[in-house]
Amino acid sequence: MAPTEQLSRDLTSSQSKHGGRSRPTVLVIGAGVAGLAAARVLQAQSFKVVVLESRDRVGGRVYTDHSFGFPVDMGASWLHGLCKSNPLAHLVGQLRLPLYRTSGDNSVLYDHDLESYALFDMEGNKVPQHLVTEVGLAFEALLEETKKIREEISTDISVKKAFSTVLERRPDLRQEGLRYKVLQWYLCRMEGWFAADADNISVQSWDEEEVLQGGHGLMVRGYGPVIAALSEGLDIRLNTRVRKVLRRVQGVRAITEDGTVYDADAAVIAVPLGVLKADIIRFEPRLPDWKEISIKDLGFGNENKIALFFDRVCWPNVEFLGVVAPTSYGCSYFLNLRKATGHPVLVYMPAGRLANDIEKLSDEAAASFAVMQLKRILPNAAEPIRYLVSHWGTDPSSLGCYSYDAVGKPHDLYERLRTPVDNLFWAGEATSQRFPGTVHGAFATGVMAAEECCRRFVEQNRDLELFQQPVMAEEAADYTPLQISRL
Repeated sequence: MAPTEQLSRDLTSSQSKHGGRSRPTVLVIGAGVAGLAAARVLQAQSFKVVVLESRDRVGGRVYTDHSFGFPVDMGASWLHGLCKSNPLAHLVGQLRLPLYRTSGDNSVLYDHDLESYALFDMEGNKVPQHLVTEVGLAFEALLEETKKIREEISTDISVKKAFSTVLERRPDLRQEGLRYKVLQWYLCRMEGWFAADADNISVQSWDEEEVLQGGHGLMVRGYGPVIAALSEGLDIRLNTRVRKVLRRVQGVRAITEDGTVYDADAAVIAVPLGVLKADIIRFEPRLPDWKEISIKDLGFGNENKIALFFDRVCWPNVEFLGVVAPTSYGCSYFLNLRKATGHPVLVYMPAGRLANDIEKLSDEAAASFAVMQLKRILPNAAEPIRYLVSHWGTDPSSLGCYSYDAVGKPHDLYERLRTPVDNLFWAGEATSQRFPGTVHGAFATGVMAAEECCRRFVEQNRDLELFQQPVMAEEAADYTPLQISRL
């Protein structure tokens, strides 16, 4: 028997005998946080689960690199919302993973407070702290004024255009000279939160995301232990890129790049939005129009990291360094991992068009660009001894970083993308209407997709007694406090 035929037979041997207590089978396509969460719940409820992953590793856009000799997150690195209501809080607490809080609630920079920072102009002059605070208040006022603008308009506009309209009405909020450059830096940080430029972000929906209480915490040991815990005991097939998904009368069929066929009762589609946009996976029959529109119209941005490892610390003892400039595109942001982890590493984090442009460079040129930005503010800074460069925008398994609300598009696109189509269930950060662009959002949608899949089988097979209540939902009630510090 050919390997492909044997694989298909192994997966589908139980399909026609649910009444005989055989286990239904589910394919999970994508081994990121959402896919792993879905697979764990399904497996705990007696499904036969196989996870198909195109990369040679698990985790998706969560990736902890150890080539420096210690963990550095080159993808997601924060737990956004250090509170019991965070869907991931229980697992992080259970694993006893320490967190370094970088902000409290309601920070204008989302994931940072201004109590430990240093901003500089292009000539290396430090920006006075009082000036940064004052411009920060003006930036907050600008954001509040945009809410009034959107109540007046019938057609959505970009955040950038809304800012221009506000400044025409409120000349008192205009900034000049160095203050204007600091305002651009605030805008740069906002663009980093959405992984998109301000002229692409919807003013109608920029604040629709639910930001949980408790501030934001950096994963001191990286997200690697979370991925390891989620993937333990699962049947995961790496280097398995799915090219076609067929919906059939009695199930689904996935066909991989090398022609291998996987048949199952249902599938959870947990690949990044960028992969769906690029039609890397062909669905037959075609997805409904409303599903295709949700894929097309949701925004998908880019943010990258360039981690610079030094043999000694040559920068101020602050949580982040920033370079202010006449445009948000020209501004820079460096996260100081020394404060959180004790290691002499700075992480340069460009977003939007700047991230796309830097991604066109070689790794050496990209690292040199980051060092050049650093030496604008610290002329005597040492050269890094090693560096790491991410490529989320060009990685064929992601083709971007995370989702955002695009101008003129409704916020309910996330929910539409999450809605099942026949026996296809959907998960991932881009399917989270409450928490898009976050790890906990991806995790929560994976659990939801699994629960929806389970309910579907219960409805179709009421005599089947294999199912139990979701294990993760039960565990969440036994909350383990998070370990949070700010050194």
